[in-house]
Formats: sequence, structure tokens, C-alpha cells
Amino acid sequence: MTNLELAPKETEIGQDSPCREKLEVVSAREVPLGGVRAMTVRRTIPHRARSMVGAWCFADHYGPDDVTIGSGMQVAPHPHTALQTVTWLFAGEIEHRDSLGTVQRVRPGELNLMTAGHGISHSEGSPADRPPTLHGVQLWTALPASAAGVAPHFEHLGHSDLPRFALPGASVTVLAGDLMGHRAPTKTYSPLVGAEITLAAGAEITLEIDPQFEYGVLADTPGIRVHGHELARSELVYLPPGPRTLPISATAAARFMLLGGAPFEEEIVMWWNFIGRSHEEVVAARDEWMQTVQQYDEQGAPRSGVDPTRYGLVSGFPEGPIPAPPLPRVRLRTRGNLKPNN
Repeated sequence: MTNLELAPKETEIGQDSPCREKLEVVSAREVPLGGVRAMTVRRTIPHRARSMVGAWCFADHYGPDDVTIGSGMQVAPHPHTALQTVTWLFAGEIEHRDSLGTVQRVRPGELNLMTAGHGISHSEGSPADRPPTLHGVQLWTALPASAAGVAPHFEHLGHSDLPRFALPGASVTVLAGDLMGHRAPTKTYSPLVGAEITLAAGAEITLEIDPQFEYGVLADTPGIRVHGHELARSELVYLPPGPRTLPISATAAARFMLLGGAPFEEEIVMWWNFIGRSHEEVVAARDEWMQTVQQYDEQGAPRSGVDPTRYGLVSGFPEGPIPAPPLPRVRLRTRGNLKPNN
């Protein structure tokens, strides 16, 4: 997460556009996920030139991948602090296990939301009886300082739990927050919104949006046009606060994720799977995770009779935990929500 790419492309929006700022286009970079048997994901944020969109601080897009060969997604137990993870699938199935004792499969149209708070560990893997294709997004939101130390908890919302509504030529599912009067019941800790939107070929829609929010449009498929720019698959377009409407069209059947929120005003340190408020806080979180790693045996199973750290222990995953990478030799720097271009 510290190997950030060069500055993103920018596209000028014409003077007749309701949004007269520069349109930031962030291209995805490929990242291996899960070690030696890694699958590849496409990551847009965090990025050197665009760290966050509201509280959204991490976006991986993957698939569609054939998981009939190989092991699919296999991410062994690892820690998180001061963030929420959002697992959302377009196709396939993933099994979540965490140190709270949760075992929960997630399928398309369902939401897994894990709040790390003070600290949690979890694994995510393709089950043996999985469907043949895996396709989805993994998203994180940063918790504000007021919620960074909350007790960790997990939430699963089924298909009937999330609000869905239709626009001409489009279907919308709200994962978090409120969009056009449709509010998701998910627990969040800052003003934000997340939604999946599918468009029919040739559809043109206008979303009513919060002028206090900044937004990101993350393309699952090509063919989506935002203010005259046609997105490639996995590209993210950033739009600053101001407009009350967002026109989007599709040249072909398409799908995208809408991510938005109030600009995140706090400075944070984000390194590996940790979010903190200082270099020292992240170093301490890493040290405690490395102590947790020692509480698994050689077969990767939790040892009995140990006093677990704040991350707890994950049972039932076939591999041992992922050790934290070495810290860089320089102090970790805080990052904030970059200001819109002028």
C-alpha cells in the first residue's frame, strides 16, 4: 500500500459542464493478493495523487476470474485497525472468518461489513464448493478518531436487507449511507455513501447527490461516460464537492460503484493493514500483530492456552497468519484527503 504509482491522468471538463473543476481519472495498478498462490487485483486508491474519496481509503477490483483452476482467493489471517472492510461480489462466493468467531459466506447482492475498531484479524477465502467465477470489489473506509477505538464487530446484510430502486435504464443498490432518499441500514461512522449501479446499453441517468460530498465512480465494466470521459474497466473518476446532480451514461450495458462522502479532514497514517494517527501508533500495532503470529502453531492453527492480543485468533483457515512486512527505514507520514484541483 506504500508503492504508490505516478500522478493520475486529468481530463478537463468543458465550460458547459455543471462541474467546472478538473476531472481526476485514477488508473488502477495490478497487485498480487494472497502470497505465492496470489490472484491479481486492480487497485485505484490509495494513490499518491488521490489518497481518499470521503472516508473511502482503499479500493480493490477483481475478476471476473475462473476459479475452477487454482485455489481462487485465499487470504490467510491478517490484522486491521481503525477501519471498516466492505466485501461486495458481482459473482462467486467468499467465506469470511474472524477473531470474533464469525464464519460467514457472502454472495452477490449480500454485504459483509467488518469494523476493525481497536483491532481484529480475519481471513477471506474461496470455499471448496465455490461457483466457477469470482468477481467483485473489496473496499475500506477509515474510521474517524472518535470511533478508531470502538470494539470490533461484524455485520452481514442479505439481499432483502439492502435498499434497491430503479431509474430509467438503471438499477441501484445502496450498500451504505443514503442515495436519493434510500438509506442502507449499515453502521457507518462518518457521512458517506456507497452503491452499485447497473446501466442498460444507451441509458442516461442523473443522480441526485450531496453537494457537500466528494465522489468516486469506479468502473466495473467499460462503456461508462462521466462528463464526457469514457472510463476503462477499473478506472476511478474523482469529482469534488459542489454539484447537486451527476449525469452518467452508458454506451453498452455497464456497472459501476459509486463511492462518496464528506471530505475526511483528519490526518492519518495508513500502512499495510493498519490505520493510526502517528508513526508510533502503527509501529505498536505491527509489533502486537507479530506477537499474535507467534500464537499459531506450525500447522497454522491457534495454540491453546495463550492470552491473545487485541487481534484475537482466527480458527478454521487452512494456513497460518500473514506476518507483517518490515517497516520502512523512515518515519511513516500522515496522509489526508487531498484538496480538489483548482
